[in-house]
Amino acid sequence: MVDNREGFNWGSVLVFEQKNCLVNGEYQDTISIMDRGLQYGDGLFETIKVVQGRAEFWQRHIDRLQQGCSRLGIAMPDQVLLEAEAATLCADQDEAVLKILLTRGSGGRGYRCSEDSTPNRIISLSPMPDYRAQNLIQGMTVRLCQQRLSINPTLAGIKHLNRLEQVLARREWDDAAVFEGLMQDMDGNVIEGVMSNLFMVDNGYLLTPDLSRAGVCGVMRSVIIDLAQTLNIKVLMQDISQQQLLQADEMFICNSLMGITPVQQINEQRFATGAVTRTLLTALQEADKEWALCSNA
Repeated sequence: MVDNREGFNWGSVLVFEQKNCLVNGEYQDTISIMDRGLQYGDGLFETIKVVQGRAEFWQRHIDRLQQGCSRLGIAMPDQVLLEAEAATLCADQDEAVLKILLTRGSGGRGYRCSEDSTPNRIISLSPMPDYRAQNLIQGMTVRLCQQRLSINPTLAGIKHLNRLEQVLARREWDDAAVFEGLMQDMDGNVIEGVMSNLFMVDNGYLLTPDLSRAGVCGVMRSVIIDLAQTLNIKVLMQDISQQQLLQADEMFICNSLMGITPVQQINEQRFATGAVTRTLLTALQEADKEWALCSNA
């Protein structure tokens, strides 16, 4: 099962007055117009589910943030400091969304960054989206987007601030019945959803797209892969064509906020919520319970 220690326990951390945003440890909601995150998208972010005052899979999020900092050459904030600041915002929250946003900091005009720039960290709290529980079994309708993802191995996997491709893809529909859009790379491989990762089942095998050239390696994606392996479900990470996707036996999307959400329909093609998806749904729910028990200890 998933390592229950991944939920950080805020219980021993001093809690201050409840507000919803910290910028470099101070309660405020402004930042310099010269910040490189604003000027160039030069930074990273993590979106974390908060339940009963605790951040789910905290260490996985911090590990991915660390990987992104290493890739972009941004100094990683002290983890103890991040934990303390997150705890300040999360205390007494039954359910919420914690966002950690890290930029390279402020700088002058031009792409060249100063070697001595000081990163800016923004930690904010938002209400949890209303993902309807009945759709965990019934499934959601998704669509295929026209907007393509660029191929860039240097940026693939990390959650950097450059999300214009996702913004343009999300502009393609305004039908409330369509929950998510699936995106392909420039070679026509299906990579991920606008806000989610993708899994499909083919002859009992669990397939998820190869994200070595495009896409975000989601935290919930990594949790599901680990769960599947403990359940002896064979996981394959490979290129998936649109034709292969539409011939899947089962399909679901996931992210850190909604967990596993079955796909019921893509355009006119319909899918059933099958045995593999149900097994993983149950396993994830049990892992969440065990995590909660552990973090309350």
